Amino acid sequence: MSLSPSPLSPSAIVTRLRAAGCVFAEDEAELLVATARTPADLAAMVGRRIEGRPLEHVLGWAGFHGLRIAVDPGVFVPRRRTEFLVEQAAALARPGAVVVDLCCGTGALGAALVAGLAGAELHAADIDPAAVRCARRNVRAAGGLAYEGDLYDPLPGHLRGRVDVLLANVPYVPTEEIDLLPAEARVHEARVALDGGADGLDVLRRVTAEAASWLAPGGSLLFETSERQAERAAAIVTRDGLGARVATSDELYATVVIGTRSSETPQAFRDRWTPHPSPS
Repeated sequence: MSLSPSPLSPSAIVTRLRAAGCVFAEDEAELLVATARTPADLAAMVGRRIEGRPLEHVLGWAGFHGLRIAVDPGVFVPRRRTEFLVEQAAALARPGAVVVDLCCGTGALGAALVAGLAGAELHAADIDPAAVRCARRNVRAAGGLAYEGDLYDPLPGHLRGRVDVLLANVPYVPTEEIDLLPAEARVHEARVALDGGADGLDVLRRVTAEAASWLAPGGSLLFETSERQAERAAAIVTRDGLGARVATSDELYATVVIGTRSSETPQAFRDRWTPHPSPS
């Protein structure tokens, strides 16, 4: 007579996850078993995953660009495709760079970038208090600081004109398309991290409007967008005084727009952007 498998056996967990619609049930079961501290903890974690919570919220962490990033419930989960943005930034950054991560969520982008950048100075900001609490753990581990506030508002003033790499993982889902997102995002992640306004580019416009004044000469702004939004997003970047180019990854299905400030001297930049009175 054969015994039925334990409710917490890996095979039973896989069966339950698969029945709940988890495509990668075997991989998820392995991660849950490895992360749980006790059988009771494992049972609770499996239950939360079956309820539809994002795996990363259940585990408390996400793998991102070779790092284990802390992820708290309700906080935007870093996507694997966004690793392409980090790779594009890494190609531009130099040792000792000043890095700012706006709309930072968990702080994954900034933490991943400076992990391979000697002497970098990292600052991160988000408007969502839960995200900032989470980001502080990840950013502090990378030697940086995280601030709560709207876009540039909470950043220290001494960073203005000194930022070499400005990462901005702005929300870019059009408002009317939020309801089309998978429940894991729509229900369990903060709407402020998803909703980009009527055309998905509202937050981006606010970022680019001030980006040039925060970037150092030759510094770059990098953000992710969709393929169909890329042309309009690049035009917004150009309108606000930065040179723009678009990079894509077919493998990760990722589109990144890179806006770069010219390498003019700070005084020349200020002269160009400061209104002068008309001669009388």
